[in-house]
Amino acid sequence: MLFAYKAMNPQGRTVMGQMEAANLIDLEMRLKRIDLDFIKGDPVKQGGMLHSAKIPRPELINFCFHLEQLTRSGVPILEGLTDLRDSITHPQFRQVLAGMIESIEGGKTLSQAMLEHPRTFDEVFISLIRAGEDTGNLPGVLQSLVDSLKWQDELASQTKKLIMYPAFLGFVVVGVTFFMMIYLVPKMAGFIKNMGQELPLQTQVLMATSDFFVNYWYLIIITPILLVVASTVAVNTNSVARYRFDAFKLRIPYIGEILRKIILSRFSGIFAMLYASGISIIDAIKTTENVVGNMVIKEGLQRAGQLIADGQNVTAAFQSINLFPPLVVRMLRVGENTGGLDKALINVSYFYNRDVKESIEKVQTMIEPAMTMIVGLILGWVMIAVLGPIYDIISKLKM
Repeated sequence: MLFAYKAMNPQGRTVMGQMEAANLIDLEMRLKRIDLDFIKGDPVKQGGMLHSAKIPRPELINFCFHLEQLTRSGVPILEGLTDLRDSITHPQFRQVLAGMIESIEGGKTLSQAMLEHPRTFDEVFISLIRAGEDTGNLPGVLQSLVDSLKWQDELASQTKKLIMYPAFLGFVVVGVTFFMMIYLVPKMAGFIKNMGQELPLQTQVLMATSDFFVNYWYLIIITPILLVVASTVAVNTNSVARYRFDAFKLRIPYIGEILRKIILSRFSGIFAMLYASGISIIDAIKTTENVVGNMVIKEGLQRAGQLIADGQNVTAAFQSINLFPPLVVRMLRVGENTGGLDKALINVSYFYNRDVKESIEKVQTMIEPAMTMIVGLILGWVMIAVLGPIYDIISKLKM
């Protein structure tokens, strides 16, 4: 049963959260194990923070690193998890570890205990832990997970750079445009109209644009928001819309190619780790299908897995789905022929990772002058449209 509890930590602060327990006495005992003094608790009918806890990646990196050190030193899993539970400060993660300890004390393995927390430990994570338990190489798997999580964290940071920098500059451009159209141009428009002469076309267009911004500014703001919300709902609820949106992202000039490289870099690194841990190729591909985050790439991997299941080798299968360039396919062929497919996949991941870094740097260097040019064109249009009539009057006065 899931309880919503109120407790006090060792520093005297009130802590509120949710935890599974058999009854209130069991809840009090579980809270005591994570150094929380029980105050009160009530049953929760629906949902639960324990099963929906999304733990930050740095916390998972520290967890894997310390658990790898403990297991490599010969410390039993149960004692290692208890030590980690007592040292971790993240409240939700402490609850997850407390639940895992209870499960292991009840006879479950580490991977089975992790299965109860799907939002904290994904399918790849659990598959690797299970492989480590089966092969007796749990410390090695945990070390691989540390490296993989660090790499994923770096990759996520690069992806954010690719998105956030253009978004920030775009926001600046939109802000400058609104300022000119709603404040600056109307101030100048009154002066120009009082001149009493026929206005050139560019000035008329500018004034009409400014009037539209002044009178319908709320539509300009609300319409993109509504489009984004509607698109998000459609993508999240309709598989066809999601597929088309994912395909569109990959077709965006230059940006789409970088996104493809990021996805394939993630796939290669995770696939290499799964294969090196003793998981079969077909099972490794099935596991990675759900972590690529793009339905077009996922469909290609499904076709590759089916071709491999039908008897084709890895190189021929990946070559037929046309996801990788010839250079990468050649690397896979060499790795497969020499028995070092996992090393070849790691090289592919490194190849894409370095390429992504260089591509993002190029995009960032291109975006700033492009945005500056856009602002310059808008300013130039305003200046020409405003100063043109003034220049005509001055010219007539001289004549």
